[in-house]
Amino acid sequence: MAAEFLKIHPKNPEQRKINHVVEVLRKGGVIIYPTDTIYGIGCDLMNKKGVERLCQILQIKPQKMNLSFICNDLSHISEYATVETPIFKLLKKALPGPFTFILESSSKVPKILDANKKTVGIRIPNHQIPLMIVSSLGNPLITSSIKDDDTILEYTTDPEEIYNDFKSLVDIVIDGGAGGNVPSTVIDCTQEQLEIVRQGLGVADEYI
Repeated sequence: MAAEFLKIHPKNPEQRKINHVVEVLRKGGVIIYPTDTIYGIGCDLMNKKGVERLCQILQIKPQKMNLSFICNDLSHISEYATVETPIFKLLKKALPGPFTFILESSSKVPKILDANKKTVGIRIPNHQIPLMIVSSLGNPLITSSIKDDDTILEYTTDPEEIYNDFKSLVDIVIDGGAGGNVPSTVIDCTQEQLEIVRQGLGVADEYI
């Protein structure tokens, strides 16, 4: 069955549409959705069936997962990652925004994913659609970027194109308008010295 193509207003998402997406996620669904950077693909972190399907689509083994969690606020982050006070201050300044912070995972993460994950990438995007989904779901989304075969473009920005590529693999493709083609800036916070692992949209110099 082909995926649903669901248009949601990016600034004022309709709650009934968000509720519908959440219902699909709770049943182990996989969705594609916009963020403040590029379109992402994800599922409910707490749904084993969803996580297995996501790994299958991305062609990765659950033990080798290097995916990020989309959270909706800072208190949400502390459930899944160990955050020292200086790092918490940094997160408070930079989030919501176009950053992924690599943090030491809490003891909860390996139990959920059934894999020994010592670190986890955390995102709070500055975009109402994923924030409302996570808030209504009550759990983070486990997520990855949508990539393109074209190495020059690398990231697909058109939701209709994304739908054509993924309609037989996922349950819902959310159209929240054109996406960006620059990913988040990834900052490793697990060492004494913070390290920019990938320079993306976020300007880290403003915060570190």
